Amino acid sequence: MQAKRQPFSALLIDFLSRAQSLTVSTLLHALLILLVGGTVLFKHYSEPPDFAADPNGLVTEQTQIQPPQSQPQLTQPQYSQTTPNVANVATSPSNIATITTSNSATTTFHMDSQVLLTPTVKGDRVQAPLTPKVTSMGNGLSKEIAKGIANFTSGWAKGGTASMGKPLKEREFIFTAYLAKYQGGDWDSTVRIEDGKIWAGSLPNLLYIITKLSKRKIHAEPQVEPLDLASDDIFVKKPPFIWFTGHRDFKLTDKEVENLGEYLRRGGCIWGDSSVPGQRSRFDIAFRREMRRLVPDPNQPWRELPPTHQIYTHAWYGEIKAVAPGINFYDEPVYALMGYGGEIAVLYTANDYGDMWQFGIDEKGEVDLSRDEKKRLIAVNEEMWFRRNLYFRNIEPKALFDTYKFGTNIIIHLLTRWEEKIRSVPQMDNASMK
Repeated sequence: MQAKRQPFSALLIDFLSRAQSLTVSTLLHALLILLVGGTVLFKHYSEPPDFAADPNGLVTEQTQIQPPQSQPQLTQPQYSQTTPNVANVATSPSNIATITTSNSATTTFHMDSQVLLTPTVKGDRVQAPLTPKVTSMGNGLSKEIAKGIANFTSGWAKGGTASMGKPLKEREFIFTAYLAKYQGGDWDSTVRIEDGKIWAGSLPNLLYIITKLSKRKIHAEPQVEPLDLASDDIFVKKPPFIWFTGHRDFKLTDKEVENLGEYLRRGGCIWGDSSVPGQRSRFDIAFRREMRRLVPDPNQPWRELPPTHQIYTHAWYGEIKAVAPGINFYDEPVYALMGYGGEIAVLYTANDYGDMWQFGIDEKGEVDLSRDEKKRLIAVNEEMWFRRNLYFRNIEPKALFDTYKFGTNIIIHLLTRWEEKIRSVPQMDNASMK
């Protein structure tokens, strides 16, 4: 029996009904492909930022520069070294050095004694070289320089140059020392001044106590007037040292630099002592900077004096073998700039001995609390005395006594440091040194 044939409309409705699930599935797949595929395409074509780098470095493996296939070969020059004949080379520092080669046609280059101007590095700063005013002379002195220094320094020891060579404790010394009155800063920070005159404080105490403890063998005259560094008094009075101190920044005038430079060349010495113990205070920076204007030779930097220095080994008080601690127990080493003959031109103590010496001691080794007719403490700064356990420590008799002894040893060295070199200069007799 033949099946009944369905109309076309019924067949179409049946087909669409069966294909409903396929259509929905196809539409869902098309939508997913559009969404996911668009994201991938977006990521693929996103432009990378400038200076993009691989996490392991600044240049990725794809962008590394490849070296050339072959490197040019350089021919190394061949050198030969020969030892020059030094049998006839003189040891005197005044002789001119020569450069010798192995060439048969030997050429000799004569060189004047000059200082190489190279920048110096201090901490994190580079200082430009300056024109030297004090030339390094090695360890020797010419006859002319030695004679000038002898004339300037001979008055510091009783008997002049005739007393040189005698045992230290058998000699007598007579000198004056001055407090530097420089432009700017607080040069009078450790002394007491009344009507323009110094009447008490660090330097007067030091010189007075040195004289008393040595039974006047070291006769030091305290001066009531500070020394004007711009005047010619510096060359008339001929002090063995000029005392610098203060808390603040300062800058020397051109005239002060000129006078002090000449003073150092004649054999004097500058002794700086910071009123703020330790390094990097305003005075510390200023003093080191300004002294380099006097001794700008880059071959003569600031240096620490070792324990083998004559301040410790050829001393008036032999029991002082090291730096005496200053205020608040600071024990910075002694610093120095060297001048002619390798001798000290500038000496610097950063332990604030000046404030230690505002406490005088008596013959019994106790703090001197005597008063004058105005009821003022003479040898002691009254304000510091009452604050000694608050702001000022290490103020006790033994510590004070040690600093006075240490100061004496420094002064003795400054008084005698030229004598050995003067006596060793050829053709320097006593008559030429007077």
